[in-house]
Order: sequence, then C-alpha cells, then structure tokens
Amino acid sequence: MWEAIRANKIRSRVLISAMGGTLIALGAVFGAVYHAEAGAAVGAVFALGIWGLLVLVAFTGGDKMLLMSAGAKKIEKQDAPRLWNIVEEMTIASGLGSMPDVYVIDEDAPNAFAVGQDPSRSAVAVTRGLLRRLNRDELQGVVAHEMGHIRNLDVRFMTLAAVMLGSIVLLSDVFLRSLWFGGGRRRGRGGEGGQAQLILVGVSILLAILAPFLARLLYFACSRQREFLADASAARFTRYPEGLASALEKISRPTSGKVGRKGANRALAPLYIVRPEGFRSLTGMFSTHPPLERRVSILRSMGGGAGYAAYEKAWKQGGGEGSLLDARTLSGDQSLSARQGTPEPETKKEAQETVREVLDVFDRLAGFLILGCACGVRIKVPEGYAKPTVPCTRCGRENPVPQAAEPEAATAAATGAATYRRKSGAWESFRCPCGRNVQISPAFKGEFKKCPACSRKIKILQPD
Repeated sequence: MWEAIRANKIRSRVLISAMGGTLIALGAVFGAVYHAEAGAAVGAVFALGIWGLLVLVAFTGGDKMLLMSAGAKKIEKQDAPRLWNIVEEMTIASGLGSMPDVYVIDEDAPNAFAVGQDPSRSAVAVTRGLLRRLNRDELQGVVAHEMGHIRNLDVRFMTLAAVMLGSIVLLSDVFLRSLWFGGGRRRGRGGEGGQAQLILVGVSILLAILAPFLARLLYFACSRQREFLADASAARFTRYPEGLASALEKISRPTSGKVGRKGANRALAPLYIVRPEGFRSLTGMFSTHPPLERRVSILRSMGGGAGYAAYEKAWKQGGGEGSLLDARTLSGDQSLSARQGTPEPETKKEAQETVREVLDVFDRLAGFLILGCACGVRIKVPEGYAKPTVPCTRCGRENPVPQAAEPEAATAAATGAATYRRKSGAWESFRCPCGRNVQISPAFKGEFKKCPACSRKIKILQPD
C-alpha cells in the first residue's frame, strides 16, 4: 500500500500547488485592479499571507476546529465500550502506531468522519444515529474505512485542501464585497487606461466567481478517489467487505428530522463516509463522493476475497479505468479470503438495551442526571433542576434526586469536601451542592471527584 500512498501524496501536492497558484493569481489580479503599478505584487503577497495564516491554524488546531464545528465530543472507553473496542481492534488491524481519539456527535443522521495530521495525531467521530442503527460488523466496517483515511494520510491532505479552498473563497468574497461597498473608486481612470482598468475589473470579477467553483471541483474530485482507497482498506482490515457494504446502505437510507443539520457544510462534506443529505442531489464531477451504489456493488463483487487484489478486480469490473492500486500492493494478499460475519443477538429486548446504552452516552455528555424509577422508567433530570425529588411520568412516584452531602463542620475545615456514597459499580449520577450534575463511570476508582462547575472536591464513598 506504500506505493499507493506515495502516489496519493504526489497527487495531493499537485492539487495543493494548483490551488496555491490559483490563490496567488487571484491576489495578483485583484491587487492590479486597485493599483496599476505595484498592486499585482502587493496582492500576491497579501494572498500568500492569508494562506500562510490559515495553514498555520490548520496544522496547529485544524482538526479540533473541524470537530468543534460538527459538535463532536470526546469520549473514553467507559462511555461507549463497544465503539471503543472496535476502534482498538481496527487500530491493530490497520497497523497504526497509536489509537485515534474517539468522538461522538449528537446527530440522528448516521455518519462518520476522521480528522488529524498524521496517524499519531488523529481522531474518529461517529454520530448517535450510526451507533443506534449499525450492528457490530457494520460499525467495524465504518471505523475501518476511517482508519484507511488516517493510514493513507488522507486526513492531512483534506485538512490542508480545505484551508486552501477556504483561502480562495475568502479572498474572492473580500474582493467582491470591496467592489460593492467601495463604489468602484480605483486609481488609473481616464482614456485608454480607464478602458484597460474596466477590462481588468471585469476579468477579476469573473475570476472571483469562477475560482472558488473550480477549486471545489478539484477538491471534490480528489476526495472521490480517496473514498475507493479507504473502502479497499476497510475490506482488508476487517476481512468482511459485506459489513461496510451493509453499513453504507443503512447510512444512505432517509431518516426522520433534519438530517445532517450540524455536519452538512462545505468544509465537512468531503470528510464524511457518505455525503450528508444536503449534498445528495449533487452528482458527477460536482459530487464529494463516488456513487454509493457503485461503492456497495464493488464491495459485494469481491468474490469471497477480502484483500486489495480482490477489491482491484471488482473495481475494474465496476467500470474503473486504469489501476486503483499498484502492483506491489496487489501481489501481497492475492489469497486473502473473507471471514464469516459475527452472529448478532436479535431479540427485541437486546436491541432496546443497545439503543438505551447509546442514548445514555449522549444524555451523560449533555449533563443529564439519569434516574431509574421502580416501575422501569428512566428519568432524565436536567441541569438546574433544584427540587429534591422528581416525579415519574408513568407511575407518579416521587424519586429522590441523588445529592452530595455538605461536609460536617468538623470535617469541613480539614478537607472542605462534600461526600457521596455510591449505590453500585455501574454508571451513577448525582447533584453537587452547587447544582451541577456529576457523573461517575464504572471505571472510577479514585477517592475524590471534582465538580466540573465549581471545582469542589467530592469524596466518593464505596457502597455499603
């Protein structure tokens, strides 16, 4: 796969160079509009300055910015054990040196993406809808696909390409706004010079409109090719192409509500495993992803194989031109066969429990205090709820809200810590004296818990 990654890097440099040249040309033309003599050089330097600043931001915190824009929240193993274990498995299978950070997004649309600068600094983010709808093999296929992007260094390129695209769009927008609000006051008017200036203004306006459009075409076209490579990697890592194929079909099905309302923006759309619903009408060269039907067909046409060679053969049978992967990569796993799917429990009770566990993850991240009524109803108590009890919506029973006790006078001077006695070794929620809800995970073994709001130390006592 190294030759494929190397070719990927070369294509990336060509694309970045083309977008960089476009950015500098825009700056030069826009500068010449305002100053006939030195404007071109000043504009080019200004464009490079914008690009350099945004590149610096991208490499120092671009991944965090993308995760923040999607509303992603970082989790640990105790938050979502099934997801965490799958990421661990695919880290080993993909040969990455370190496990990516794991994030979840409170979004009903099933989707996922990866970000980062290199395999040692990366993250995988999945939505609530993905965790609810996919079984283990399907979720494994999606995670493996994102691991493919990380291993192939796609995440670094996509971050930089997004910065380049953003620079071009920003520069074009600033220029067009300055023409509108500036009233067209520029130097060099009168006679032939004025006519030449008008022509230059017309050309610059045309460039300002077309440059972002053409840059997006390059950006989207490159992301489509990378999706095929990531699909091939997922089939190889999981040795179960059907898992990813089934996941892609489930992800593409319409869901209720405003699908993709948080993630469906032009910066994030090429990163998702399936383009958000707001982009599904885009086809051909305007699409951020290859046709979903083709991706599924290739995975299901691998003929019992699970390696790169089987994927290359299916890709060509599906209309692929040239070679997707290099000869050295293809010769390495000619006989790699697909495994059998993992048996999944299908009882209604187990399915409901899986959904409940997923919802609890996001309720805890949102700060809800979760109570269990004796009648079986789970009650979510929001931040700021001040009453000592909360009524059950089914049976009407008043359930006491777990509360950390204020320290007695004798111990307050020594530690100043409130106390809370655990009821079990499972997830528990209680309210700090300041009113903030505090969560305790099954993995918590410490003596003190710190309130995230007031920083008060709360002594955690073990169950009686």
